[in-house]
Amino acid sequence: MQSLEASRSLMDQTYEVILNAPCDGTLKSGERLTQEEIAARLNVSRQPVTHALAVLKSQGFVVPSGRRGLTVTPVEPRFFEAIYQFRSAVEPLAVSLATPRLTKQSIARGRSLIKHGRDLVAVGDRLACLQADMDFHLFIYELARNPLILETMRLYWRHIQRAMGQVLACPGMSMTVWQEHRRILEHMIRGEADEAGELMRWHLVDACARVLKPEAA
Repeated sequence: MQSLEASRSLMDQTYEVILNAPCDGTLKSGERLTQEEIAARLNVSRQPVTHALAVLKSQGFVVPSGRRGLTVTPVEPRFFEAIYQFRSAVEPLAVSLATPRLTKQSIARGRSLIKHGRDLVAVGDRLACLQADMDFHLFIYELARNPLILETMRLYWRHIQRAMGQVLACPGMSMTVWQEHRRILEHMIRGEADEAGELMRWHLVDACARVLKPEAA
């Protein structure tokens, strides 16, 4: 696990550090956690650890294991299928809300995000590719200016991270993702919200298949 920073709330930092561990693969599905071990590793009292683990339990990242421990929640295909069903309805809406709000600055930012993602694919940095993928979708949520979409998807992206790493490891798959992102953005730039929304829907339908059956992607 990473270390804490003095400039942020101790509880917030503790939550973020523990959350990052299963999302980036540092902690594997089924791995056991104890408050004492985490507190010692982060050099904090048990209070922020207890608070963080309670939140993570409510969000489905960890589950009880025995009297005093917790384990990292297994990656359940049905749960990820439910997330992608939700995304395939919500993200086309986000595209339609975002399209008329594009400006020269946001267009430049969107294209920059795509270039950055493609550059990361070229150097083979899987974790950075996954972050870039998340950043592109968050870019659209932010443009949509719907706080429910933004905050809900910000949380579910942390669950998505746990499965998407293996998808982006498939040969050629990362570049396919960024080609699809580029087509979505270009339709948005032309004001073709319906076409961009439909492309986003199919992007997510395909992504769901890749997550659930990465060996076939």
